[in-house]
Amino acid sequence: MTDPAREEIRIPRRNRVHLVFMKTSRIVYDRWGTGEPVLMLHGLGHHRRAWQPLVADLAPYYQVVAPDLPGFGDSPAPAPDAPYEPRSVYDVGFLVDAVLELCADLGLDRPHVVGNSLGGAVALEMAARGRAASVTALSPIGFGSAARTAGARVLALGARGAARIPPALVRAAAHTAPARALAQRILRADPGSPAARDIAFDTSVIAPGSPFVRMVPHVARYTFAGTVECPVTVAWGERDRLLPPAGARRALHRIPHARRVALAGCGHIPMADDPRTVAAVILRTCRGAQESLDAAHR
Repeated sequence: MTDPAREEIRIPRRNRVHLVFMKTSRIVYDRWGTGEPVLMLHGLGHHRRAWQPLVADLAPYYQVVAPDLPGFGDSPAPAPDAPYEPRSVYDVGFLVDAVLELCADLGLDRPHVVGNSLGGAVALEMAARGRAASVTALSPIGFGSAARTAGARVLALGARGAARIPPALVRAAAHTAPARALAQRILRADPGSPAARDIAFDTSVIAPGSPFVRMVPHVARYTFAGTVECPVTVAWGERDRLLPPAGARRALHRIPHARRVALAGCGHIPMADDPRTVAAVILRTCRGAQESLDAAHR
């Protein structure tokens, strides 16, 4: 039997894609449902469509907004020499400012914010500014060990070096069997699953001056150091090979009131591995935040 609630949100794509022009960038986003807003923020090199597997479970209860962060998906990054305000540096802080401006343009007052990896850091930074009703952070950056941070900086240098290699050679290397196996192992919890069969590194993002190459050094050295008061859930895939689950312990040390969730069978992009469980975690966080708010006003 078909679930009517899931049928209701199967909206034609042309009716879901929106465009907002901003001082900082041009933001493309999808929006589904009505009610309290839930803002979904993807990771480095990813795009808004990563959240589509969760929409059927979230949109019957909330207004779901999924933007392409500036420089990714269909949203362009600022030009390398453009004097953008309020920030001129294309880094995590720039993304936070851009997302907050998007929220202002769309009338999203303190939305619930969900973020994966880089998006998780943006979500937590929004909360540190008092601009989130709750945060569900899925394997967020900013909580790595000293050794992991040093390794990330080496990888960042490697990405900049790869950008100088002729694109045809990079594409050929990415589609060799060892490279595809590495991508499948890093990006999926079960490298041998049918869903992982076609996974390969996207070499189009590795080009001199590309948004990915520009952002990677900032991501590599980023550490979350803010203070968050709103309800927070830190959920980490137990098979995350890109950012190991040990980061969850460091996250709880810095955000003591956060709820920790271990996502069994999930990797670094848990919404691709188990969308129903991830949606359930998000719903619990959002509903718990509302219940806490209601109790405070009694």
